[in-house]
Amino acid sequence: MHSDCIQDKYEAFRKFLPLFDRVLVERFTAETVTKGGIMLPEKSQGKVLQATVVAVGPGSVNQKGEIHPVSVKVGEKVLLPEYGGTKVVLDDKDYFLFRDADILGKYVE
Repeated sequence: MHSDCIQDKYEAFRKFLPLFDRVLVERFTAETVTKGGIMLPEKSQGKVLQATVVAVGPGSVNQKGEIHPVSVKVGEKVLLPEYGGTKVVLDDKDYFLFRDADILGKYVE
C-alpha cells in the first residue's frame, strides 16, 4: 500500500500517524474542583484513565500477511490502564500512544 493511501484511509492527527496497532489518545482533564466546590491540590487529583481516540494506525499484520484493524475509531471514548503508554507532545500538548490490546474498553452511547 502506498503511504498516501494509508494516510487517506487512517486519520492522521496534526501530521502524526500511528503505525501498526497503535492508538493515539488525549486523556480527559482531571477534576480540579469537587462537586461541593472545594479546590483539589494537584497531588490529590487521581490519574485520569479515560481518553478520546485522536488517531489510529492501520492495524497489526498476522502470519498470513492480512491486516487486523484496530478495535477503536477516532472520536471514541476509551478506558486506559493505570500504567503504560508513551507520552507524545504535539503542538505543546500531551497525548499518549497505546497498543490496541492495552486499551481496556470503550464507552458506548
